[in-house]
Amino acid sequence: MADTSHIVGGGPKKVLYTLATIARMGVGKAGKALTAKNACKACAYGMGGQRGGMTNELNEFPSVCNKSVQAQSTDIQPAIPHEVFAHPLTDLQELSGREMEHLGRLGTPLFKRAGTDRFEPVDWEFAISHAVGKLKATDPKRSFFYSSGRSSNEAGFIFQLLARAYGTNNVNNCSYYCHQATSEGLATTIGKATSSVELEDLTGADLIFVIGANPSSNHPRFIHMLKNCRERGGQVIVINPAKEPGLVKFAVPKSPSSMLKGGSEIASDYVQPRIGSDIALMKGVAKAVLELGLADTGFIVAHSSGFETFHGDIDALSWETIVEACGISRIEIEHIARQYGRAKHAVFAWGMGMTHHIHGVANVEAIANLAMLRGMVGKRFAGLLPLRGHSNVQGIGTIGVKPVLAKDVLEKMEAAFGVKFPEEKGFDTMACLKAAEAGDVDSAVIMGGNLWGATPDTAFASRAMGAIGFKLFLTTTLNMGHVHGLGDGEVMILPVTARDEEWEPTTQESMFNYVRLSDGGIRRLDNVRPESWILGEIGQGLMPNSPIQFKAFSAHSKVRDAIANIVPGMEELADIDVAKREFHIKSRVMHTPEFGTLDGKAHFVVTPLPVLQRERLTLATMRSEGQFNTIIYEEKDSYRGGAGRHAVFLNGEDMAAFGVSEGQSVTLASDVGRMTAVVTLFDLPRGSAMAYYPEANILVGTEVDPRSKTPAFKSVPVWIETLPA
Repeated sequence: MADTSHIVGGGPKKVLYTLATIARMGVGKAGKALTAKNACKACAYGMGGQRGGMTNELNEFPSVCNKSVQAQSTDIQPAIPHEVFAHPLTDLQELSGREMEHLGRLGTPLFKRAGTDRFEPVDWEFAISHAVGKLKATDPKRSFFYSSGRSSNEAGFIFQLLARAYGTNNVNNCSYYCHQATSEGLATTIGKATSSVELEDLTGADLIFVIGANPSSNHPRFIHMLKNCRERGGQVIVINPAKEPGLVKFAVPKSPSSMLKGGSEIASDYVQPRIGSDIALMKGVAKAVLELGLADTGFIVAHSSGFETFHGDIDALSWETIVEACGISRIEIEHIARQYGRAKHAVFAWGMGMTHHIHGVANVEAIANLAMLRGMVGKRFAGLLPLRGHSNVQGIGTIGVKPVLAKDVLEKMEAAFGVKFPEEKGFDTMACLKAAEAGDVDSAVIMGGNLWGATPDTAFASRAMGAIGFKLFLTTTLNMGHVHGLGDGEVMILPVTARDEEWEPTTQESMFNYVRLSDGGIRRLDNVRPESWILGEIGQGLMPNSPIQFKAFSAHSKVRDAIANIVPGMEELADIDVAKREFHIKSRVMHTPEFGTLDGKAHFVVTPLPVLQRERLTLATMRSEGQFNTIIYEEKDSYRGGAGRHAVFLNGEDMAAFGVSEGQSVTLASDVGRMTAVVTLFDLPRGSAMAYYPEANILVGTEVDPRSKTPAFKSVPVWIETLPA
């Protein structure tokens, strides 16, 4: 196995990196951006808002990480010089993700005419007018609207309202490529689709499970809570195929003692199942809990249903089958069960290592089953915590950027605006792109993100996106999805304000169901516009006789009034800009055993063991330390020995079996693609491999979990096909 014992997450190097980034931004600009009353632009762990830019809802200061600083550094860049756009697309396509990110901010609308090979800067009047004309000429049913999780609640609400009023329910967001399986799996078990805990609950937990996630890279401030749990005498059990150094030891920059001693121990136990075998491991822990008499029978009898069927399924599963499936011994599984049995307050946190599978929903249900088995949901300091990515991805879903709205929400929205919306079921993200590939999509409106780069099977992504005749992008910066997969059709790219540049205050929702108010108001570039302004202009031009006054929504207080009246739990949004009172969405945090199911009980669900293909390597795509979603800030991964973007991480015994060595270039192949990769030794179970997203998307197929419609980015059958000379 790779020796990563010398690698410590965080530490002085990260402090120096952050300081260097701030110096590059300019201390004055950086200070203004980081201290203004705006929510963090990075992950959905959340910070900022009305308590100040580097303060969280527990009033902890400083709550900041290098991801926050990286996000700010991108927004503070000057505008891309117009001379760049004199270059043909072929030149721009040669740039890496990092190079695209560092071109600068998009400071002018761009237009690519049909059949041409470059962008040209245009003015706003032409841009809006032309976009309106193209959408008017499109049958709404032959369009789709897609949003990332970067936008505000206000812009997201206008976005989905515009799409439905226009005539399509093909409205979706990036969660279909990340945590939609979480939403589905929590709905069937606890009757809610989001976290059952708030941030404060982590301060009283005596056991935190971290499952299929690498928060040392992706949610660095969560590590602070894990460190504190250990220092209180609690446990942190990490379940992840890869032995990530930052989850073993992490020097937390805000903790002087952690820094001085060279890092804090994070994982008390580190369990490494084979990729894709998590259900077997969870059922094994459940079996041990039951056999050791550690189940909470009082909770099960009073507050759950389906336990007898669940228990029968567990009893019927042999230990031999469990151990063979996951590769973890019965002794180790029973040890984890005993550790769980000691805990009085356990939180289960998980990431996309659980959701990026054909059986992703069942993975989440298996986690929920384990929590219910000991009554660890529906009480303080315990519960279920999906570690979500983008800063407002949860809010975007809350306010309706999804293909199917709850019936009561849809009825309230129709009544509020006097409009009848389409009744047919809209397409999820992958379904939209499949329709595009088939020639059934003429126009697409894409607000933020990098849909091309986030889509599996890069060749498919290029075909699907390229087949769309008119693409309208709203973005702060250019990324690879703005220069690849364009096809011969027209492309309009509109520059938007960053969160702290908004003309009106906006709101965002964290993974803890906490809604923050961002003031906006910083002025950096003269020719950028808020998304709400752009959508208002397009809506008014597209539907001038609609009873919906789209342009009036540039005043965000009107949007918040509408959301408060329509979306359950968001009533306090109506006066948030006046009261300055941020809040948890009603009825989501579960401190009592009252569940959102029809019978008010938690539901045990039987989760069959998936049939896993073991003849080939199983590849999981993942992110590097210097990365946020598809955004690449740094080419080398300091937490994985400086590995580059085209590394393939392998178990040492597998390397020997394949006859390959460290640093060797190989061709990594799958049923859908090939990539040249550099062999890199890492601590992984045999038969498992890892490579970086989005580069390795070329290997990932377009099959999806039938329940969540999420692609299997983390269970891809691959093999080493050739060894280039």
